[in-house]
Formats: sequence, C-alpha cells, structure tokens
Amino acid sequence: MTAATAAVREHHWFKEPTEPAPKKYVAWLLIAQLFFFVALLGPAIIGIGIKINSLVEAGAIPTDGATGAAGVLGGVGALFATIANVIFGKVSDRTTSRWGRRRIWIVLGTIIMTFAFVIMALAPDLLWATVGWALAQLGANMTFAPFIATMADHVPKFQRGKITAAIGIMQNIGILGGTYVAEFFQDQLFIMFVGPSVLAIAAMIIFAVVLPDQVLPEKPPRQTFKEMVQTFWVSPLKYPDYALAWWSRFLITFASFGFSTFRFFYLQVHVGIPQDDIPSVISQSVLIYTVALIIVSYASGWLSDKLGRRKVFVWTSTALYAFGTLALIFVHDVPTFLLLELTLGIAYGMYVGVDMALVMDVLPNPDDSGKDLGVFNIANALPQTFAPMIGAIMVYIGDPTGNNYGLWFSICAAACLVGALVIFPIKKVK
Repeated sequence: MTAATAAVREHHWFKEPTEPAPKKYVAWLLIAQLFFFVALLGPAIIGIGIKINSLVEAGAIPTDGATGAAGVLGGVGALFATIANVIFGKVSDRTTSRWGRRRIWIVLGTIIMTFAFVIMALAPDLLWATVGWALAQLGANMTFAPFIATMADHVPKFQRGKITAAIGIMQNIGILGGTYVAEFFQDQLFIMFVGPSVLAIAAMIIFAVVLPDQVLPEKPPRQTFKEMVQTFWVSPLKYPDYALAWWSRFLITFASFGFSTFRFFYLQVHVGIPQDDIPSVISQSVLIYTVALIIVSYASGWLSDKLGRRKVFVWTSTALYAFGTLALIFVHDVPTFLLLELTLGIAYGMYVGVDMALVMDVLPNPDDSGKDLGVFNIANALPQTFAPMIGAIMVYIGDPTGNNYGLWFSICAAACLVGALVIFPIKKVK
C-alpha cells in the first residue's frame, strides 16, 4: 500500500448513516429490485432449461448431455458474476463523477444485461448461449454490486433489518414474477429473455435519478497492481466476524444453487414430471416458496431489529435449509415437492430477513462499503460457479442418466449445516 493510499484510508470520507433513509429512495430501491429480479431470474430458473432443451431438439446438444450443459452454462456465468461483482463494487467506491459513485454503473450494467439476453435468446448452440449468459451475469453484477452498496451508504443500523428483509421479499417476488413470465412465454424465447430486461432498464434509470448518490470530495490516489489484486480480499484475521459471515453465506448459497441450478432436470428425471408440465410445476412451487418467504422474512427482519439480535435467526434458518435440501432426495411426487418448497421458503425467508443486516453490521470500512460488499458477494457468486460444475459431475456418479441426486443433495445439505455452525463464533453482532 502506498503512503498516499494509507493516508486516504485513515481519513473516512463517509460516516455510517444515522438518519432514517429517505422514503423515496427506499420505495424505488424496492421497485427497481423487483423489476431487476424479474428480468434476471426468470431466465435463470426456467429459461436456461427451456433454451437447453430447444438446443437438444435442434441437435446442437446430445439428449443425455442436457444436465451437464446446464452445469457448464451456469458455472461459467457465475464465474463472470463473481469477478464483476467485486470489480464494480470497488470501481463504484472510487468513481469521481459529479453524478455520484453508483449511478452510472447501475444503469450501464442493466443495459449490458439486456443486450446479453438478446445473444442468449438467439444463440444457435451451447457456446453462444454460454457467451450470452456470461455477459448477462457480468452486466447484472455491474448493476447489483453498487446497487446493494447504496444501502450501506444510506440505511442506518436501526433500519437495516426491515429494509434488507423488504429487499429479500422483492427479490423473491421478482423470482416468482420471472417464473410466470418464463412459463407464459416459454414458446417465445426472445420475449421471455429480453422483454422484462427492457423494463428493468427503465426502473433502474428512475432509481438512479431518485438516488441521493454520494460524490467523492477528491480523486482517490492511483492504485498499485498489488492494491488492485487486494480488491478481491478482506483479511479474515483482521476481520474474523466478516470472514465467518462470508463463509455462512457461501455455504447456504452453495446448497441453494446446488438445488436451483438442476431444479428443471431434477423434476424431469428424479420426480418424473413430463417436460411440458415442468414450467407450471416450478411456477406453483415458487409461488408457495415466495408467499412463505415474504411472511417469514418480514416478521424476522422486524423481530431482529426489535430484539437487537441477528445470529439466532441466521443459524436457525440455515440449519432448517440444510434439512430441506436433504429431504429433496426422498421426493417422488408433486405434492411432496410443493410441501418441501414451503419448508425451504420458510427457512430462506428467515435467512434473507436478517442476514444482510448482519453483514452490514460487520463491514470493515464505510468508505470501502462497495468493495467490501463486492468481496462479500463473492460468497454469493462463487458457489454459483462451483455448485453447477460439481453437481454436473456428482449426479452422473454411479448413474449414467444423471439421476444421482441422493449423493449431490447430501453434499449440499452438509455444506449448509456447516454454514449454520460458523455463525456461532461471531462476536460483533448478537
């Protein structure tokens, strides 16, 4: 670290917020989040499976290679998400535009995501579909890293439980909306992929206008190569609470994407649902999951702020999610699957209602909130790379049809349970 950089970091330009977040900002934060997740998660949950099956039907992918293709496409996309999240979190921290630190990246990333979906919708083979999804993830995380960092900029501790719970609710309503859009337009891939993303651009532009974005008072010093590499790192020895929260998020996300990446083909191969009926079953399951999540998330966020406690909600929810993931092994009919989605919705609702508040409470430095949240979001993005790639191997072990979900979901459940245990040693947060 250069002496100039050290001096800048000793001087905190921005203090943690102590006043309630502006109401207009909060309202458009939630609205923009909703439209963004409709655009991103419809393709992720249903669209990828439909696209891969269309390539199988066209002869571009072998019939027995669909699950492996989903793993490759999802893994490459998540790798781009990991890199983009950290880089643009840091870049937005250091942006000196008179328009503020976050605005330009929030809008630009959504535009890039939209053009990437055009590529994906028109892709004639797996290579181009993967290119499209990778660029979509890059654009989405160019938006998402500074978007989430605005909460550290403007939301005080006493509001974080309620607002992060509301963000989690909007994300999951967005997922639900995305699945219905994908189901309705499953025979019109271009509209399914691109239409909602155009609306997301409009929502993010309005949010950028409303956002009371902070302007850096002076230009940060030029970084050395070593300092740029350190953008991807926060010392676990210096900030152990942050590191433990990071690992908890990594492990529950690993379990979550270990299921959601393969949900389409799990229902097709393991549960035995006809391909044409799968979008409808997924939409039903996501509706049940989302309703449970909304109720539990709001209650958990409110209660967490009221009690001043975070840890008990996070470890309890993570342990319950581990149980639900393991139980997926024993599902062989639609009603039982829907019951299990209810359980997972309750677990993840409690988690999203409190976890982000816990994370913001243990951030190392308010001046570097975008960078630190970017590093933290590696715990979101990296398992999205590993889980699909590892899962695509595990489901074929001992079963050439790709139906060894017993092995794969056991691994995911064990990872999730460890994610619950690492919450206990956190000291800074009750």
